[in-house]
Amino acid sequence: MNGERTDSRLATRESGKIALQPERTLARHRTIAIIGASSDRAKFGNKAVRAYAAEGWTVWPVNPKGGVIEGLTVFTSILELPELPERASLYLHEVAALETLDSLAVAQTRCNGTITEVFLNPGVGRASVRERADELGLHHISECSIRAIGRVPVEFLAD
Repeated sequence: MNGERTDSRLATRESGKIALQPERTLARHRTIAIIGASSDRAKFGNKAVRAYAAEGWTVWPVNPKGGVIEGLTVFTSILELPELPERASLYLHEVAALETLDSLAVAQTRCNGTITEVFLNPGVGRASVRERADELGLHHISECSIRAIGRVPVEFLAD
């Protein structure tokens, strides 16, 4: 299959046409911290854990309560993660989101690295949160992180 990278998707040529394949077709190790992860399967913080795991990402759920979510050990703080994640996805209220952005900036400094994308999911991306992310130099995206991997939240029903 002859392909070329385009816009974080894989473009392949078939019968003279270019067919865009969702990002999940790319075989590579990716890491994400789901901050505000939940054991409640009806909540988006749980759906994101399941969506990213289904796509082969290494998922680190983060919730101050700790425990286990979808079979994954939950970290109580971003600063407990085994390494700096490539992506972070926030499912938090405004005050917690602001505190979390500060922790993400500290984690980047400690690891001497960069979190490529910080997703401010619907309900999180208030102006104060976006402004704080800008102040800290965090590359933030105000959209659904589940959709960013070519999936939709409705695929992950509560059972």
